[in-house]
Amino acid sequence: MDKVIGSAAEAVADIEDGAVLMSGGFGLCGNPENLIAALRDKGVKNLTIISNNCGTTDKGLGILLANGQVKKMISSYVGENKIFAEQFLSGELEVELNPQGTLAERIRAGGAGIPAFYTPTGYGTKVAEGKETRRFGDRDYVLETSLTADFALVKAYKGDRWGNVVFRKTARNFNPMMAMAGRVTIVEVEELVEVGDLDPDEVHLPGVYVQRVLVGKHYDKPIEQRTTRPREGG
Repeated sequence: MDKVIGSAAEAVADIEDGAVLMSGGFGLCGNPENLIAALRDKGVKNLTIISNNCGTTDKGLGILLANGQVKKMISSYVGENKIFAEQFLSGELEVELNPQGTLAERIRAGGAGIPAFYTPTGYGTKVAEGKETRRFGDRDYVLETSLTADFALVKAYKGDRWGNVVFRKTARNFNPMMAMAGRVTIVEVEELVEVGDLDPDEVHLPGVYVQRVLVGKHYDKPIEQRTTRPREGG
């Protein structure tokens, strides 16, 4: 029952070339930094990554892109990453863009075992091209398929040895739903507590969805852009 893994390298050891991954995070908030770095060091290629975005040029998932390890991105935001733009425009990187709410629901549906759902978002745009559409009432809808992954890489604030975890504030973002949609879910926690230390009402994700727990370290927790204004009278 103890799901704790000794190192990040061990946690990702069976992720092979061509794997489909989900990686939590919104911008650079809630990124599984240690697991991403371990994937870079492992050097696996031709990855398909499902994530809200691909980090920045040299942070988050961007380090995998810069290392030539990503074949396809399924995401909703592509800004703040020059390498992403260059690889996409050159045809080196395949990109499937999703409206952000649609991406979240595709992942949630995958974890819930729902194969597809209708949404009005994107009807009449390029997003709907090649997809089934249907009218309900007085609105038109697009059929979107759910998403699952071979591995889900998740970042949490704290967790126990059985994989019960707690997320902290906005770092919760895509992480819980991805944990449910991954065939193998690896959760990176900042703090490991003993079983029974977490109040059951405090648990955001039960351990039944988690196969491996890694205690992370040396977090950078970068901010994409930091803007300040001069102090008055300064």
